[in-house]
Amino acid sequence: QVQLVESGGGLVQAGGSLRLSCAASGRTFTSYTMGWFRQAPGKEREFVAFMTWSGGSIYYAESVKGRFAISRDNAKNTVYLQMNSLRPEDTAVYYCTAGLRVASSRPYDYEYWGQGTQVTVSS
Repeated sequence: QVQLVESGGGLVQAGGSLRLSCAASGRTFTSYTMGWFRQAPGKEREFVAFMTWSGGSIYYAESVKGRFAISRDNAKNTVYLQMNSLRPEDTAVYYCTAGLRVASSRPYDYEYWGQGTQVTVSS
C-alpha cells in the first residue's frame, strides 16, 4: 500500500521558516515526480512546487519563488520543502504528491497524495 506521510507543519510567525518532509513508502518511486500543493480554507488546491526524479526539472509557483526550496533524497524516498520568509497568506494545509514521469502543476496529473500537514503563519 502506497503511503505519503507529511510532517513538519506548525505555527510560525511571519518571516519565519519551516521545513516540511514527506516520506513515501509502499513502492519504488523511481521515475516519480514529487511535488507539493496547498489548500487554504475556502480555496482550491494550488500548486507549490515539483521536482522530477533526477532533479533535472524543478518548478515553483510564482507566489513562492525565491522563498521556498524543494529537494529530495531518493535513497530515503523522501521529499522536502524548505519554506523561508513565510507570510500569513502561506497559511494552508500542505500536501505531498507523487506522479509517474509528470512535470505538471495540475493536481489531477498526480497519482498519490498524502493526508496533509497544517502550516499556520501569524502576522
